[in-house]
Amino acid sequence: MPDTSPTRSGPLADVPHEPNVAKPDPILVADEVRRSFGGLTAVDVDHLEVQRGVITAVIGPNGAGKTTFFNLLTGFDSPDHGSWSFNGVELTGQASHQIARKGLVRTFQLTKALSRLTVMDNMKLGAVDQRGERLLSAAFSALWREQEREIEERATEILERFQLLDKKDDYAGELSGGQRKLLEMARALMVGPELILLDEPMAGVNPALVQSLLRHVTQLRDDGMSVIFVEHDMDVVMNISDWVAVLAEGRVIAEGPPASILANPDVISAYLGSDEGADAFLDGE
Repeated sequence: MPDTSPTRSGPLADVPHEPNVAKPDPILVADEVRRSFGGLTAVDVDHLEVQRGVITAVIGPNGAGKTTFFNLLTGFDSPDHGSWSFNGVELTGQASHQIARKGLVRTFQLTKALSRLTVMDNMKLGAVDQRGERLLSAAFSALWREQEREIEERATEILERFQLLDKKDDYAGELSGGQRKLLEMARALMVGPELILLDEPMAGVNPALVQSLLRHVTQLRDDGMSVIFVEHDMDVVMNISDWVAVLAEGRVIAEGPPASILANPDVISAYLGSDEGADAFLDGE
């Protein structure tokens, strides 16, 4: 598959293809992040930098620690050791809502849409600093009515972009799996994020919606956001990622553009563990 992403000839062009490598302008930097469950080490990342303005894929076998690492970075779990920063601001120990308000948001492999609320209400919940949520001002609609109108206008624009506007009055629980993925991605944009983490955005999605989701992910980058996503489908990784980090047993064992990862014998061995698996990996299956 041809290497067509415009950013691959840009800020990462001269970056060595090796783990723990420094980037020209990292938006996220993690150092010595460790997390164990009992006697099992789930995450053991010595150093990882995520370049600003690109799509970074995180791949690895089941149990490699990818989702746990996402949980740590976004405040949904606490590390045993280590630190990480976003835009130079230390995030270690901060709660998930505090991290989201700084512009680092995530989606989940199993979507977290509130099924008994409408699509529009799900979107409006994603907006931050709503005056109507404060106890003292909630009773005085004049203090928050205009902001509520602005939030609904923004939600409408995003839903239209994600082709969900005709579903705005439907309950989120009535949406298909792919539509819920779109809703979760759309709701994340209500924060106005600089970095968005997508945990297996294509998992369980009808093939008819995959191309739509891919276009939305690349559009995030084109709009100036940075993206990290976990994915098992190598066709997806090759299509949209600018850089790939490979986790195995919680450690970063390789980094580089997709083509270099496909040719890396350590990745093939750790990720697949068999000649048959290696053939499938090289074929992009």
